[in-house]
Amino acid sequence: MTDLLSLTRSDLTPEELVRSAGEVLARFDHRTQDSGNVAWLVRTSSGEFFVKSAGEEMPPIGAPVPVLDRPSRVHLLRTAVEIARGIDHPALARLRTVIEVPSGPVLVYDRAPGELVGVPSARRDDPDSSYRRFASAPPAVRLSVFDQLLEAHRALEVAGWVACDLYDGCLMVDLATGHLTLIDLDTYRRGPSTNDMGRMFGSSRFMAPEEFTKGAPLDARTTVYTLGRLLRHFGTGLTEDLEDFCGGSARAAVVERATQRERTVRQGSVGELAAEWTAARDAGAAP
Repeated sequence: MTDLLSLTRSDLTPEELVRSAGEVLARFDHRTQDSGNVAWLVRTSSGEFFVKSAGEEMPPIGAPVPVLDRPSRVHLLRTAVEIARGIDHPALARLRTVIEVPSGPVLVYDRAPGELVGVPSARRDDPDSSYRRFASAPPAVRLSVFDQLLEAHRALEVAGWVACDLYDGCLMVDLATGHLTLIDLDTYRRGPSTNDMGRMFGSSRFMAPEEFTKGAPLDARTTVYTLGRLLRHFGTGLTEDLEDFCGGSARAAVVERATQRERTVRQGSVGELAAEWTAARDAGAAP
């Protein structure tokens, strides 16, 4: 058996490497995701790991959506490594090692507890889906997840990162403990930038208006909008009506400001959003 944690380099392909390490519990490729990456859940003698690679080649014709070429995917994986090694926060997935193989880096993470909140659109009406179960979880659980989400992004902001392609498919939530793990932050950008794509990567349910307009600024206010959309979507139990927000009217007002289409109305930074959120929470808890 290959000990993944002892390696920094291998001549094996990612598939061979993972299969030599233990029992493959799941494999994720173009049939289950649209990034073009290939990843595995593997059980080894050292524990269970989530292993991610850029894949050996482009997905076959007929993949659901166009994807980046492999060199671009390799570049984004190196962004994920930079984030993981530069920021120590309990809500960020724990990167254990990076193994260099001929096709690029293989990232080995601890398996995160819980379930992925994001599900295929066909399953969003299923009451047994992780998506619906999180949206209907007790307010204390959802609010704890929101606290962790904001604090993690305040740490990311301090380190200079702007969110891109942040959506419910980045949230692993353990409903038993309320613990959040953020995954797949590969496309985050270092510092403010300009929309160079037109329609950016991401889920339109959570994307800021500027993420659809080529040449528009992408900065902390963009991150604020997406965070606000996540809080609004799940905090209202999917109704989007802030009268239903699970955190009370003061925190609902913070979310309302964050999700304004006009950029200048939103909080100017994640730090400002988090501070308003905390002040509203504390005001609500006061006798």
